[in-house]
Amino acid sequence: MRYLVWSVPITVVAAAFTYWLSTSASSDVGSASKAESSDIQEGALLYADNCASCHGANLEGQPEWRTPGADGRLPAPPHDETGHTWHHPDSLLFDYTKLGGAALLARQGVEYDSGMPGFADVLTDQQIHNILAFIRSTWPDRVREVQAARTEADEQRGDN
Repeated sequence: MRYLVWSVPITVVAAAFTYWLSTSASSDVGSASKAESSDIQEGALLYADNCASCHGANLEGQPEWRTPGADGRLPAPPHDETGHTWHHPDSLLFDYTKLGGAALLARQGVEYDSGMPGFADVLTDQQIHNILAFIRSTWPDRVREVQAARTEADEQRGDN
C-alpha cells in the first residue's frame, strides 16, 4: 500500500521532468551554462565541500536513492556511473545545480521540492562547471561519450 501512495506522485514528477527535458526552451540562466574550460582539481575540492555531504564522498549517493522518504523527497542520487546524472546534458546539470531542483522544476510548471538546493549564492558559474567536470572525469569512457552526445544534441537543438 505504501508503494502505491508514493508511486503516483513519483510517476507524475518523473513524467513531467521527462517531458520538460524533451521540450524545454532555452534557459534564462543564459550562456553561463557552457564553460570554455574547467579545473577538475578545483572541482574535486568544491565537490567535497559542497556536494559530498548529500551525494557521498565517492559520488555514491544516499542509500535507497530511488525510494522516497517520509517527506516525499527522493534521497540524493549517485553521481557516479550507477546514477542518472550522465543521462542529462550539461546545460540541465548546470541549471539544476545553480537554481536547485524546486526552482528549476517550477519554471516548467512542476511543483516538487526535490531537496536539491540551488548554489547560485554559494558558487560561481565557473565553480559549478568545475564540479561538473570533476564528476564527469570519474565516469568510464563509454558513459562520458554517451553524456557528451546528449550534450551535443541539446546544443544543436538550442535548448541550452
